[in-house]
Amino acid sequence: MKTAKFHQEMIELANLSAELLQHTIERGKKGLLTCPVCGDTVRLYLGISKEPHFYHIDKSKPPCDCTPVSASQQLKQDAYIEKNGFRLPTSRSITKEIEPFAYKHSKNIGGNPAFLPTIPKKSEQVHPFIIALQNQGVVLDDDQLEAVTTIDGPLLVLSGAGSGKTRVLTARTAFLLQAANVAASNILLVTFTAKAAKEMKERMLGYPNITPADVNALVSGTFHSIFYKILLFHERERWQSTALIKYDWEKENMLKVAGRERGLDDKEFAYDGALQQIGLWKNSLLFPNDIRPQDKWEEDCLYLYKKYESLKNSAGKFDFDDMLIGCYKLLINNPDILEKYQHRFHYILIDEFQDINKVQYELMKMLAKISNNICVVGDDDQSIYSFRGSDPSFILHFERDFPKTKVIKLAQNYRSSHEIVATANRIIAKNEKRKAKTMLAQHDEGTAPVLFYPHDEEQEATMIVTDIAEKIEQGADPNDFAILYRTHTMSRAIFERLAESNLPFVIDQDAEAFYQRRTVKNMLAFIRLSLNEDDIDACADLLPALFLKHGLIQEIKAQMILQDCNALTALSKIKTGHTFQERKLAKLPGQIRSLQSLSPLAALERIEKDLGFSDYVKKRGNEGNKMERGSDDVRNLKVAAKRFTDCDSFIQHANHMSAMNKEVKKLSKHFPKAVTLTTIHRSKGLEYSNVYILSAVDGGLPHDYAMDDFRKGNKHALEEERRLMYVAATRAQNQLYFSVLQNRGGKTAYPSRFLYI
Repeated sequence: MKTAKFHQEMIELANLSAELLQHTIERGKKGLLTCPVCGDTVRLYLGISKEPHFYHIDKSKPPCDCTPVSASQQLKQDAYIEKNGFRLPTSRSITKEIEPFAYKHSKNIGGNPAFLPTIPKKSEQVHPFIIALQNQGVVLDDDQLEAVTTIDGPLLVLSGAGSGKTRVLTARTAFLLQAANVAASNILLVTFTAKAAKEMKERMLGYPNITPADVNALVSGTFHSIFYKILLFHERERWQSTALIKYDWEKENMLKVAGRERGLDDKEFAYDGALQQIGLWKNSLLFPNDIRPQDKWEEDCLYLYKKYESLKNSAGKFDFDDMLIGCYKLLINNPDILEKYQHRFHYILIDEFQDINKVQYELMKMLAKISNNICVVGDDDQSIYSFRGSDPSFILHFERDFPKTKVIKLAQNYRSSHEIVATANRIIAKNEKRKAKTMLAQHDEGTAPVLFYPHDEEQEATMIVTDIAEKIEQGADPNDFAILYRTHTMSRAIFERLAESNLPFVIDQDAEAFYQRRTVKNMLAFIRLSLNEDDIDACADLLPALFLKHGLIQEIKAQMILQDCNALTALSKIKTGHTFQERKLAKLPGQIRSLQSLSPLAALERIEKDLGFSDYVKKRGNEGNKMERGSDDVRNLKVAAKRFTDCDSFIQHANHMSAMNKEVKKLSKHFPKAVTLTTIHRSKGLEYSNVYILSAVDGGLPHDYAMDDFRKGNKHALEEERRLMYVAATRAQNQLYFSVLQNRGGKTAYPSRFLYI
């Protein structure tokens, strides 16, 4: 059904613009669309599997049989009038017609090789313990079996996505205990999360003859927990837990003390980004005297790094990074202590080795030097944490650092269908810096990955939510679905559409509400102040965008009392000591008041161009976290604004969505079955039946910053972005969808270069 009525207006899909398509969907949800034939309420369908069309809400009634006069036919009829017996053409508008939305059909990714089932080889000799494991349902393929039973010397296990690495690590540990009679206290099992360590212990308790005493005697846990225990044992007074700086806000407060000495504004400077940079340096074993800053941002971070370390040491405090650095220094400076642990740990096993950083790698090298029995399990194709200091080179150079290393590749993928695995293989094969390997799927269920083509972020969200709702209606569970994105700002539209639906969903607990992001708050503050000139919070939020220090808010409050005026007027009377700035402030009330009469989009464009907000974003862009660019937020905010005709309703929407963000986080624990909304980084290690990857376009994935580096001749960032695409794709078990936006942030977008396979 291609036509519907909105009040007395005939709507024909073929003539709708892309923006009106989304408006029409929302009118349908409000019950404002009717069938031109029977008059019943209809809605507009916009999904992935079928073309856009109108449909009756009451599905029990048969579809209308007759076809009404279409809008285009009506236009043709209206193009002529009868006058004095003659048929004369009517006058035509000379204004430019709105370009109708050109729907682009989704398509499956083709070109994958045919599925060839893997025939397992028969092992001639199998240890009785392995047979006992198999009798309990712990079946190992040939590569897994070799990794479990090869216990002497350095071993590099390249475990591709879904290849059963946890089974290998737990079975290998059990094999050491039962078949090789290694004492549990002589085994060091290192994981990256406490959850992974707990899961491995629980799994081993189900293995033959493994007792709770065996599991408890293992030295297992995360890098931090293991090496902190070593520090406590040897230097208890210095490393008491009461001296630990646990929270980022504590670190930020220390940085801000140092920042004020350097003239860095609390509200303007990205202290969270500085903390991340300092952590990267520390985990890479780069101390203040080792660093040669490359730009103003690094100069400021280095200054803060020196001051932070000085303040921390003076107060007798330490942070989580110091646990590893402290243990590294302890072992380097005390050869007798190092030798004790080298003789203690006969076998070392490390999970998720691709995520290891410099200090962790150096610690492992030291501990394994005597026994040389180190087994590392990881996948260089899933190394995606460079911002924490991880680097695939630790895997790539492992054989150089540990001569006579045996390499075993776990090539069987037990998670994803053949079409998904084959597509992922073709994506990652384009990376140059990797170990060559090809994953093989164990099943051919599900369809080939789908490329679909939304007009923009709003339609992307609508199409995905429609598709999920259809599948749930057909019997799927909400927890069968994950929506993955590169950065949090990309989740704005999909969060809003899910919040407006009745689908249960969960988001990351630390995911900041889009309308609470710093750049977004700063920009919206102009509109808020235009709607309420006494809004002192809005006044405070726009100070950074005017390049004014946050401390001036007290002077504004004083002026409100002394001059008996509102916050906007008081702001215009502030004395900064700079004539050009004071002139700019004097003009501000008139400029801000004019915003309330504009559409939200027009208001944002005026704030950006006429009120200098673009200059502020550029300045912050050089100081903040490059992965979360303010310019991305501005573009996304303007896309959101297109849905609204007046500023008041737009601000109410922003307030509502911010409140919904808190509510969803609060209720997420009550949703055992819910759609997952998360970043690609957070999805690593997880799996879902259906996965949707947002913004698979250049600038989205790969991110703009990686493309900038690539243009400068640096391939490393782009290769990590491709690994991110690989990780995202291999979360899917049966169905995988790539959203290829035609417009992103209001500009023409082009398919991700990673999809040219």
